Amino acid sequence: MNLPSVRRIITGHDEAGKAIVKIDEVCSHFREGRPGGMVCNVWTTDSSPANNSKQDDAGQREGKFTMVENGTVFRILEFRPGLQERVHRTDTIDYIVVMKGEIDMELETGEEVHLKAGDVMVQRGTVHNWINRGTEPCLLAVILIHAHSVVAGDKVLAAFG
Repeated sequence: MNLPSVRRIITGHDEAGKAIVKIDEVCSHFREGRPGGMVCNVWTTDSSPANNSKQDDAGQREGKFTMVENGTVFRILEFRPGLQERVHRTDTIDYIVVMKGEIDMELETGEEVHLKAGDVMVQRGTVHNWINRGTEPCLLAVILIHAHSVVAGDKVLAAFG
């Protein structure tokens, strides 16, 4: 299985406090999120403001997760043609950049938005599904920031899926 070629560069500090490049690599830790969907976490944080003094590789955080409570997740997603359906809502605000290919985002009403390379989207806790009807994989850069559950009228719309 061919994985996307995404270079990940992470800066930090040496013992004297000077800026250095700590990681410069092609992402090799992609994993299957669902059939037809690959995910690679570039970086995660577990607080806001974030702690830039930690020395661990926060892109290698263990486990499957969509969000980090009170934190952020920066990931690369590759959605291949025939991607398995996953209708879901997350307690996050998501900043999405289509890096390569095309994809459809479907809302719970059935409304669809077609996105192509260069398009950007802000997903604000809505029920949605991604569909790749094309013949090529779609590559997305996604930043997920923990958010409160959506409240509509007097109803809390909690995360699921």
